[in-house]
Parts: sequence; structure tokens; C-alpha cells
Amino acid sequence: MSKEVILQRNCLATIIPAGDEVTLAEGATYSIAQSLGGSVTLRDLNGLYRVGETELDALGQEIKDEVLGSQKKETSSGPFSEELLWDALRGCYDPEIPLNIVDLGLVYDLRVEEDEGQRKVFVKMTLTAQGCGMGPVIADDAKTRIANLDEVSEASVDIVWDPPWNPKMISEEGKKVLGLE
Repeated sequence: MSKEVILQRNCLATIIPAGDEVTLAEGATYSIAQSLGGSVTLRDLNGLYRVGETELDALGQEIKDEVLGSQKKETSSGPFSEELLWDALRGCYDPEIPLNIVDLGLVYDLRVEEDEGQRKVFVKMTLTAQGCGMGPVIADDAKTRIANLDEVSEASVDIVWDPPWNPKMISEEGKKVLGLE
């Protein structure tokens, strides 16, 4: 989606990459840089802003419907499996790079503990840069996607820095998407 949008109301957004929350003013014009995983990255002359799912109506109903309609719903289509968790994480995108966190190579560990019918999921992930303020936003998105699965009772996502991320960690599919092959 590459188009301009005029905000229909004041809109809460996150400044990329600082991670600070800001209010974008009603009537302001932005270009849509990216719309993946149920969020939209807006661009203006001052920078980039991530607009989350709860604020999409500020972009207009047509754009909200388009963004949410293209989002793959994380619902169970069979028995619980680790692949179901990986699929949920594939719905989580870096707001600056049009690639999900799995194909970016940001997810280092995925572990499931089962106890008396309860499934707890633990994820260790990293970011492309240690100074990125978007870490809590991306981690919260990943946690929410996993926790929303019917078969999961609890989810935890921790950001780790060892080993440091590098572009060699991008999957073969990710390299194709980014044109690195």
C-alpha cells in the first residue's frame, strides 16, 4: 500500500526508531510507507511513525478495512503445534523493514511448557540494532499474537542481545523479499 492519507482525527503513534509515543494531528497528511501485520508505518518530512491496530480508524475506514482485511488471523486450524506459534510470530513485522520477525532472524528461541492443561510460551528475540526504541512495541506485538491463540494460556517475550543480530540471520525467503538474492 503506497498512498497518501489525511488523518481523520488525532492519532496516537510511535516514533520510529526512538519508540516514543506521539500524537499526530487531525488533518495532517502522511505517506503510507508500509502496512503489514495489522499496523501502518506513516512517513512525513520529519520521519516515520507506527500506527497500531487500535488507531487505524484515524486513517479512514477504507484504509483500516484494507489493512485488517489483508492481515492473516491467528486462529487454530488444527491441533496445537510449534508451527502454529511460528505462524503467529510471522504476523509480527519490523515497522521499518517489510519483513516479519521470523524471516528477519530476530527470534532466537521458542519454548513451550505444559502443566495441567496450561500452555505457557516463552520467546527470546533480538532486534536489528541495540539502540532501537521499537523493541518493546515489537515484543508486545509478538506476545499479543501468541497469547491470542486459543491453545495458549500465557506468553512471555524477552529481548536478548547475545548473539548480536546480523543480516546473515535473514532467512532465504526473507532475502528474496528484500531482494538480497
